Amino acid sequence: MGGFEFDAAFWATIALVVFVGVVLYLKVPGMLTKALDTRIKVISDELAEAERLRMEAKFLLEEYEAKRQAATKEADSIVTAAREEAFRLTAEAKTSLEALVARRTKTVEDKIAQAESQALAEVRARSADVAVEAARLVLGKQMASKGDTLIDQAIRDVGNKLN
Repeated sequence: MGGFEFDAAFWATIALVVFVGVVLYLKVPGMLTKALDTRIKVISDELAEAERLRMEAKFLLEEYEAKRQAATKEADSIVTAAREEAFRLTAEAKTSLEALVARRTKTVEDKIAQAESQALAEVRARSADVAVEAARLVLGKQMASKGDTLIDQAIRDVGNKLN
């Protein structure tokens, strides 16, 4: 045995060199590079799509936030307007009620005053009737007893005044 012995390390080296040769012959590094480039392109596209979706979501969020704020402002203005309208209607109702009470009070006072005037006029008329009746009775009695004397006295008084 004299020569050159092939040990396992030698064969492993030979197998490795043959494997690397076959790999290079079949253009495996190019295929790996192409596959990696394709995968990088897909991941890059997915990242770009994710960024586009993120920007779109951000825009929609800002848009909905603006709409929410506008709706909140509108709701606040509606509540404020309703509150002002309620206060105005309350004030108008109070004013109308006060005016109604004043009119009714005036009407009642006018009716009371009219009733007082009417009662006073009736009392005066009745008093005048009673006074006339009393005067008639008194004059009737006096005329019956002193009628001639009073007529003579009245004629003398008229005569004295005319002279």
